[in-house]
Formats: sequence, C-alpha cells, structure tokens
Amino acid sequence: MNGPNIPATRRFGAQVDFGRTAREYQQHRQGFPPAFFEAVDACGFARPGQRVLDLGSGTGTVARGLALLGLQAAAIDPAEALIEVARQLDRQAGVGIDYHVGKAEALPFANESFDLVTAGQCWHWFDRPAAAQEARRVLRPRGRLLIAHFDWLPLPGNVVEATERLILQANPNWTMGGGTGIYPLWLGDLANADFGSIETLSFDLSVAYSHEAWRGRIAASAGVKASLTDVEVERFDRDLAEVLSSKFPGDPLDVPHRVWVATGIRL
Repeated sequence: MNGPNIPATRRFGAQVDFGRTAREYQQHRQGFPPAFFEAVDACGFARPGQRVLDLGSGTGTVARGLALLGLQAAAIDPAEALIEVARQLDRQAGVGIDYHVGKAEALPFANESFDLVTAGQCWHWFDRPAAAQEARRVLRPRGRLLIAHFDWLPLPGNVVEATERLILQANPNWTMGGGTGIYPLWLGDLANADFGSIETLSFDLSVAYSHEAWRGRIAASAGVKASLTDVEVERFDRDLAEVLSSKFPGDPLDVPHRVWVATGIRL
C-alpha cells in the first residue's frame, strides 16, 4: 500500500507507464471476475440505466462489465494504448463505451452528470483526495463512488510470495508487495470527501493461470514491464520461468485472490 496522499508513480523513483504493457494487459490480465459484477448487482450498487464513469479504466474491464449489466458507461484513463485495447475488447463483447484520455484528478465532465463513479484496481495511483473530490463533483446527489480491488494474495510458500520476491530483486523500488487485498485508508478518503453510508464488501476466490499466462500477468504489473527496461524485463521473465518450473511445476497454477470494495454515497 502507498502513503496516504502520495501517488504511487512518485514512489517508484521512475515513471510507471502502463501503455508499455498493453499487449500483456489484453492477453493475460483477466480483470474483475464475474463474481464481482454479480455481487455489485446483488447489493444494488449498480442498476441498469444508470450513467457510470469508470476512472483509470485500463482495458475497460469494469466499464465493460457494468455496460453488460445495462449501465451507460463512460471511462477515462491516461494511457491511450490501453484504451485502444479496451475498444477492441468492447467490440468483441458487443458494448459501446465513451472513452476519454485523461486523469481522475481533472475530469472533463460537467457537475452532477453521473449516477455512479467506479475505480477498479487504480485508486492507489491517484492523488486520492483530489480524485475523491472530482468524483463527488461529477456525481449527482445520492450518487455512489465505488472503489474496488482484485488482488493476488502472497501467502507463505505460495507462487505469489515467490513471484513478489523476484520482482523486488529486479526492482528494489517496487513498494506494492506483501498486500492483504484490504485498504482501510480508502474509507477515510470517502469520509473526508463527504461521502456517507460507507460500506465494504469482500470475498476470496482462486484463479487458474497456466505458467505462460502467469508470466504474462506479472509482466503487465507495475513493478515489471511498466517500469523496467526491455533487457531487465527479459531477464526477469527467464528467472520467473525457472522458479515456476523448479518450485511450482503444476500447470495450471491455483492463485488465491481477494475482491474488496469500499463504497459511499454523495451526501
């Protein structure tokens, strides 16, 4: 987890560019699972016909899932390469999403123009107080901000723990390992921006990855291809392949994950 107000991009000592990971994102980052959208729907956090804005949309996994639930979706991300991938995936899914290149801290939308604002797997990258205030500005009265994560879990002796150890060897500036998939500071972000009726939701599930898919998934992470040189990425991938072959020969791998949601209503 990052410090309370400092964007993660400043804590790496180098620019993190997710645009470099567009191919890996498309092929190997599975995005939020169907169970996430089922839970959001069952809890009444998203309803058909609502207008939703997805912040830090990446390849559109959250916006696309909500569009498939019947919401009118717009999305914004600073990486144009990821948006191009998102549009390809949208065409395959048969949905249309209004994409914008931009930042969560300076939204190009009018006041009170959305019923729901979402941020999936990205809140830690923002100037959080500024993003929360912008989300509040573009939400209609009683509109909802929903911050969601879908995190792998490093447990003693598992493949995630071994992989995170390799990332740290390759990139000592990486600060995002050892997570629990729970983000209590986000509750303060909601409260400080005058959101009420704050709730959380969480559940665990396992995701199957082939060795190749796990290597691709890790390449698409902030600590690897988004911030290392091509030579360093190739060296890291060879090391990861060797660890998988020698210590985790089972294929596919069973990788534990946690879904966690914090949400509040604009007062």
